[in-house]
Amino acid sequence: MGLVPDFILDYVNVTTYWTLLFTFHALLAVALLGALTHQAASVLMPMRQAAAAGGPSFTERFRAVHGPGYAAAVCVLWIVTFFFGAWIYTKYRMYVRIPIEQEGFWKTQGVFELKEHLASIGLGLLPVYWLFWKDARNPEYDSPRKWLTVTLAAFCWYIFLAGHIVNNVRGFGS
Repeated sequence: MGLVPDFILDYVNVTTYWTLLFTFHALLAVALLGALTHQAASVLMPMRQAAAAGGPSFTERFRAVHGPGYAAAVCVLWIVTFFFGAWIYTKYRMYVRIPIEQEGFWKTQGVFELKEHLASIGLGLLPVYWLFWKDARNPEYDSPRKWLTVTLAAFCWYIFLAGHIVNNVRGFGS
């Protein structure tokens, strides 16, 4: 069995398989990015009082999410997105990275290397993140929970943008 499981080739061709896998990975990444961004906004700028007359503004609604409700989703999304990214990496390693190196795009390669490292560090931080959010009512964890969430959100934004940069250099499907 190669990079594409044989039973899948009975239903779709190889190009379609990689396109579907990449698209699903991107959709998971957007969901993770949205969840972490909302959660980070809720810990950086928590709602202290009821909204003024006329209803809450967009930013008030954006940051008024229930942070603990996002913790499980963030953990699951990070792990699943990481898994799909790791599977896509097998194709990237052979068909994208080698031409990037041959063309001498070392900064682009470095951006992607940092992306890989941050994704792995984020994966390693998930148990601590989960521990801090599991008991969200404990004020002792407020500061570490806040900064760990902001750190994971920053990692996620970098990972997302770096993926687009590398994709734009070589182009998906080229």
